Amino acid sequence: MIKTERMSVGEAIVRFLDNQYVSFDGEVNKLVEGVFTIFGHGCVLGIGEALSMGEHSLKVYQGKNEQGMAHVAIAYAKQNNRRKIMPCVSSIGPGAANMVTAAGTATANNIPLLLFVGDTFASRQPDPVLQQIEQLYNPTITTNDAFKAVTRYFDRITRPETVMSCMLNAIRVLLDPAHTGAVAIALPQDVQGECYDFPEEFFKKRVTKIVRRTPTTEELQGLANEIKNSKKPLVIVGGGVRYSEAGKSVAKFCEKHNIPFCETQAGKSAVRSSHSLNLGGIGVTGNSAANYIAGESDLIFAIGTRFTDFTTASKSLYADKQVITLNASDFHASKLDAIKAIGDAKAGLIALDALLDAYKSEYTSEILQAKADWEMEMQRLTNIDVEEDYKPEIDTYMHDAVSNYIAQHGGAMAQTKAIGVIRECIPEDSIVVGSAGSLPGDLQRMWTSESKDSYNMEYGYSCMGYEIAGCLGSKIACPDKEVYAMVGDGSYLMLHSEMVTAVQEGIKMNVLLFDNSSFGCINNLQMEQGVDSLCTEMRYRDGDKPIREGKFLNIDYAMCARGYGFVTYTVRNEDELRAALADSLRQSVSTLIDIKVLPKSMTHGYDGWWHVGCSANPRSERGKKAYENKKRMLEKARRY
Repeated sequence: MIKTERMSVGEAIVRFLDNQYVSFDGEVNKLVEGVFTIFGHGCVLGIGEALSMGEHSLKVYQGKNEQGMAHVAIAYAKQNNRRKIMPCVSSIGPGAANMVTAAGTATANNIPLLLFVGDTFASRQPDPVLQQIEQLYNPTITTNDAFKAVTRYFDRITRPETVMSCMLNAIRVLLDPAHTGAVAIALPQDVQGECYDFPEEFFKKRVTKIVRRTPTTEELQGLANEIKNSKKPLVIVGGGVRYSEAGKSVAKFCEKHNIPFCETQAGKSAVRSSHSLNLGGIGVTGNSAANYIAGESDLIFAIGTRFTDFTTASKSLYADKQVITLNASDFHASKLDAIKAIGDAKAGLIALDALLDAYKSEYTSEILQAKADWEMEMQRLTNIDVEEDYKPEIDTYMHDAVSNYIAQHGGAMAQTKAIGVIRECIPEDSIVVGSAGSLPGDLQRMWTSESKDSYNMEYGYSCMGYEIAGCLGSKIACPDKEVYAMVGDGSYLMLHSEMVTAVQEGIKMNVLLFDNSSFGCINNLQMEQGVDSLCTEMRYRDGDKPIREGKFLNIDYAMCARGYGFVTYTVRNEDELRAALADSLRQSVSTLIDIKVLPKSMTHGYDGWWHVGCSANPRSERGKKAYENKKRMLEKARRY
């Protein structure tokens, strides 16, 4: 006789989650320790009742925006190298739809995110309920069907007994090293409260083992042959290296065989930046060292990367090179017509090393020279003086804009100098979090990471609004470290509501807000492609004139954050920034530093071309040059 226990669907879900564990390299940890929610009809009863009154050990956090709380959960999972998750619970309609963007963020970055979204009634008796969208051609479609495009797994629990297969599948997908991402479970309001005799076995302690799968000998031999036949290979360190915790293995492998390596956004901080073979970031947002050596190499060995257009410079950077890959995912490993090995990064490297014997590359002084050249450029970037050195490269329009910005804001720093000061002043093991705009490019090029897993950059989806929520998630994951959100004013305005959650929970986070009164990265793209500035700068409307002719907005972001309970600072020069950073370290509550930075003072170039949709019928000389350059680059770019 199977022993059963009668309970509601909502309680069954909570009980199940509370008993999930993960085993990795023999270490067992609890998968779920907390839940984020914004209660509304569709979740405040049912699963909400179970969270409020049921027996469980889960800590429940109150989110302020559904997208924001889901971004907290993404950063939390990433900081835990995908072996802990924080489920998010929302109401129906707008509350659920707010998390679609976060689901896309998680899936694009291969980060586990579990979403429980309130739904309409399975019985359909009260239809249309509040916040229900009715489709004339299919009454089973609800707002939640939007999640199908942005999740790895979607399910709708229309009967109580389906909870068991649904949750087991959810855990399977969430802990899949090759294809993890967002999982969305739609919970009809009536079914959440229905009861069923669940087998007690369903609620036992369940340990899911994440196994290091070694590629086949045949696959590894294929990689070994290509490396042995190459003179100057280059390793690309992707996010798979970080999640496999294979950073030391990569360093050891490259040292033994004299192979330089570079980093994607997701792979950065898997190996310390100061390593003699670490060239830094590669691609569109890469630096001169990595991109130069990529051009000089004769073989690309990519470990755990998805080969986004930024990593490949839109397939132009190493288009003529043979590519080999080591990846947990066959799908990603097969890109760029690569010779592939499917398996765990660490296990694969150890096995591959055994096949290479005493192989060493033929690099001599090229690596040191490339790093030295980049170090000289770093010195220039971090020592730019706005008054003496900065000259806008676009035209007189930007010259006037820069002068106006300085006059209206009472001074400003170059963004690159601010980054240099911050890196110098904050603790070495601090975690920096970012996502969108010009900062990810500056940070991939300029930021040095000497502490493992100290760089949490979401750049698979480049989702504006991730930065501050992600900072909170990283801090929850690593409460003993200082965590910094690196955020532009554009992203700050999009979503910063989880700052209130940090205050509410007594969690210290640090927000470094770079205010250049614009969506600076997109303004660069717009103007470099020959388009007149429009709606990418934050300016006042001046009568009937185009908005680009108005004065810059001058917002006191420090005052805004101070109202929430943050300790705040406003800085316009190096001395003020240094003083603010030092004082913020002495604080026990959250801080925000409003850094006034000059438009167009970010990094740029270094031979990383980006394929964008510029007009084939340009209206300006800059536009004509951009289109001609695009045609030239497409001639050399890989087609598949």
